[in-house]
Amino acid sequence: MHFALFFQIFNFIGIFVFAVSGAMRGVRNGLDLFGILVLAVVTAVSGGILRDLLIGAIPPQSIQDWHGIALALVAGVLVFFFHRVFERLQYPVLLFDAAGLGLFAVTGTQKALDYGLAPEMAVILGVISGIGGGMVRDVLSAQVPVVLRGEIYASAALLGAVLLLGGDWLHLPSWLSLLFGASCTFLLRSLAIYRHWTLPRPR
Repeated sequence: MHFALFFQIFNFIGIFVFAVSGAMRGVRNGLDLFGILVLAVVTAVSGGILRDLLIGAIPPQSIQDWHGIALALVAGVLVFFFHRVFERLQYPVLLFDAAGLGLFAVTGTQKALDYGLAPEMAVILGVISGIGGGMVRDVLSAQVPVVLRGEIYASAALLGAVLLLGGDWLHLPSWLSLLFGASCTFLLRSLAIYRHWTLPRPR
């Protein structure tokens, strides 16, 4: 499979799962269809828009190409009608968010590298890309963003970004680095959710 196509598929999967997490938050907050769709879209595209603005990819991909927003809207509609299916998971919002976090952390890092940014800055952009959508979702739903609550969140995105960078340094196939980095971020974030791991807090 051509890498550009693989990258696009990865990006679309990230948009979909982030949109599901946003829509599920809307359902749990008792929002109507419009509110659920708004949360789905902003959760799905905010991180990518912020990343594109910072690296100079203007206009951002989500504005150039309607497919991402359309996919987020489809995810929102699916959640609106079938939210009970998603609710069968123990932590539906957080698990879909963990998947989006991993996917956007590595695709954000890869896109920053493609635009010629230094590796350390590419990692920072990857983390921003990963955590941006969740932060906007939490703010719009009147919650303290999860990244500020001491949970292992940004650090999980950082792991995926660094692993992708390591794969690039070792000249591994780009698709393998993307897959490995995203999987490790998802695994770490999921373990943190189920085992209630947190970062140290002041006593």
